[in-house]
Amino acid sequence: MIGPVLCAVDVSNGDEDVNVIQKAAQLAALDDAQLDVIAVIPDYGMSQVGAFFSKDHHEKMVTEAQKHLSDLVTKALSAEQNEKVRHVIATGRAYEEILGLAQKTDASLVVVGAHKADLADYLLGPNAARIVRHAKCSVYVVR
Repeated sequence: MIGPVLCAVDVSNGDEDVNVIQKAAQLAALDDAQLDVIAVIPDYGMSQVGAFFSKDHHEKMVTEAQKHLSDLVTKALSAEQNEKVRHVIATGRAYEEILGLAQKTDASLVVVGAHKADLADYLLGPNAARIVRHAKCSVYVVR
């Protein structure tokens, strides 16, 4: 691998993505690659729903997501390893932001978790499936 390993997590899932981060770290360590971890928060400001939130709501969401992401990586790896990981909080549609960052950083591998699908996921396609279909690099799906 030449580029970084990009690990996508959902900070709203609690500790569900600990194993995803651990697998991404193992894969990055194989080639001494940089590990980037991304969490994507929704952009309520672009919809009609956005008018119901305070102006500083987005900044609060970003701050909270940064804390959750750092705590999650520390829990999955260690505080020492957490300092070497690049943490990215993006706003928008999860699959678009993940694919965009993978392309921007020239990632060699994207690691995503596959969570229990519901009926809507079969009709619309979950984020993991969209990432697998559209990524320009390899994708590793952790079950």
